[in-house]
Amino acid sequence: MWQQLWRSRTARYGLPMLLLVVGGSFGLREFTQIRYDAQKIKRKMDPALEARVNSQKQSVILEEEYDKLKELDLDGWRNIRGPRPWEDSKEFQNQQREQFSKGQ
Repeated sequence: MWQQLWRSRTARYGLPMLLLVVGGSFGLREFTQIRYDAQKIKRKMDPALEARVNSQKQSVILEEEYDKLKELDLDGWRNIRGPRPWEDSKEFQNQQREQFSKGQ
């Protein structure tokens, strides 16, 4: 009976393939779970300390960026076209400079 079962192509090639696919699925699930557990442990911080650090850091960064933007002149800008891929960039830059110097 075993020899007859072993001779069939389904038992010979199909069952090992099925075992590989199903076993691989369970194996990958375990490995990915280990990965996510390690990331959780690595990022763990005391909640009180984390709330304090994040709130202070966020407000300081936003205020500094707002102060930097207030000092900039956002209305006095010019739109300058860059060179096309088929144009020579140095020649185009020289033309831009000449036009800019004539315009002022």
